[in-house]
Amino acid sequence: MTDPNFLAPEWETPPEMPIRGVRLGAAAGAQELGATLYELPAGTAVSPYHLHYGNEELLFVLFGRPLLRTPLGDRRLEPGAVVSFVRGPDGAHGVSNPADAEVAAIVLLVSTMNVPDVAVHLSTGTLLAMTELGGGKVFRAGTDVPVFEALAESLAEDQRGTSSA
Repeated sequence: MTDPNFLAPEWETPPEMPIRGVRLGAAAGAQELGATLYELPAGTAVSPYHLHYGNEELLFVLFGRPLLRTPLGDRRLEPGAVVSFVRGPDGAHGVSNPADAEVAAIVLLVSTMNVPDVAVHLSTGTLLAMTELGGGKVFRAGTDVPVFEALAESLAEDQRGTSSA
C-alpha cells in the first residue's frame, strides 16, 4: 500500500487506449472502493456509453469541460461538477472530451467494487460479466442464445460426460 498523490499521478496508459489513468483506490489499498483518475485528450472517452448492474459510480470533474451522456441527453460539465451514476438503466453514462476541446479533461471516477457485476455497452449491446476485480468475460451482441436453449445444451453435455465415465 502506498499513499498515491492525485496531484502528481504516476500515469498508466491502458493497452489500445488513447487515454491515461491511474488506479488511486487500489494503490491506496482500498478493498471495497475504486477510484481512478483519467486524463482525456481532446476527442477521447473514458469508456463507451454503458451501465452497471452491480456498482454505483461518482464522477468528479477536476479540469476541463468533459461531455456527459446520460439517458436524459448530453451536457457539458464544469470543473468541480460531481455526478452520480446509480446501478441499472437510470445510471447509464458516457464521459468524453470533445474533439474541439482546447485542453485535456481530468476526471476522477469513484466506484463501489462489487463482484459479480454486469456492465452493458449500450451502443453495441456488448455485455461484460465481471466475476473478479478487473476480470471476467465479454459477450458480443448477437452471440446470445435463449436461456432454456443454453440450459438444454448444458444438460445434454453433462449427460454425455457422465455416461462416458
